[in-house]
Amino acid sequence: MDPLLVTRQIRQKAEELGFGACRFAKAEPLVEEARNLEEWLSRGHHGSMEWMERNFDKRVDPTKLVEGAKTVVCLMAGYHFQERWEPSNPEIPRIAKYAQSRDYHKVLKKACHTIIDHLHETVSQDIHARAFVDSAPVMERAWAQRSGIGWLGKNGNILHRDYGSWFLLAEIILDVETIADQPIQDHCGSCTACIDACPTQAIVQPSVIDSRKCISYLTIEHKQELSSETLSTLDGWLFGCDICQDVCPWNRKATHQQMPGLETRAPFSPLPSQKEWSEFAEDTFFETFQGTPLMRAGWKKLTHTAKALRDIHSSNA
Repeated sequence: MDPLLVTRQIRQKAEELGFGACRFAKAEPLVEEARNLEEWLSRGHHGSMEWMERNFDKRVDPTKLVEGAKTVVCLMAGYHFQERWEPSNPEIPRIAKYAQSRDYHKVLKKACHTIIDHLHETVSQDIHARAFVDSAPVMERAWAQRSGIGWLGKNGNILHRDYGSWFLLAEIILDVETIADQPIQDHCGSCTACIDACPTQAIVQPSVIDSRKCISYLTIEHKQELSSETLSTLDGWLFGCDICQDVCPWNRKATHQQMPGLETRAPFSPLPSQKEWSEFAEDTFFETFQGTPLMRAGWKKLTHTAKALRDIHSSNA
């Protein structure tokens, strides 16, 4: 099977679908990345995300996810990022920008399957491929680095010279060869803007995040009720956090590249107030936000956090 033909067909279809970049890496074990992951886990930086400990062998070796894997296709999907979080009304809680659209898992997974179908139609039905969007143990940032999508910033996000870090990642692992791309140079230099700006000091060293301190983790992944002390450190964030991205110089001059389907949805324009969030009935919450990333945290966690943020604002007024 012609590697150049496969590469061209995938890249052409990815561009048609609205992906901002499509790059290729050889499917092979991630040796250095495996050591880094093992150390990160041993320090407990994953917090209560026990799933990060499972399937370690599959996480660091794509051939264990797709038999005979030869290529990891890395795809970048931009989302809306233009407003910086400097709200004039402190009663409006903050929602990470990526979460203000349709659930990206569904948007990107559908697009990846379209690419796979296109390969079957134009190249061969015998190609075996799987699509991944946070849906299996795939080290997406490692593959984004290896394929040259971008470099690993000090805030733990992949950075692109044109698009900053305002994008999401998806992967297709397949059992045919393509023309591999090359990694790109790190362009963070001596900048520490993200480290200095993090209100909880979650960036414990360049590119290393202690999830237990991270506002995104605390407002989404952490399932236990947050203490009043922890709630006071959230800096007004209800779901996720964009601080380390907002202050990044590469993001300040980023070009807008938006994947179709990731437009800001009506419930977030304008954003509800803390009072509105805290008073959402469960059925109303579901009707309003179903199909968005907010469902990951759920009604109970978000309304509880909103009430706490409201109380903190009232006490500080």
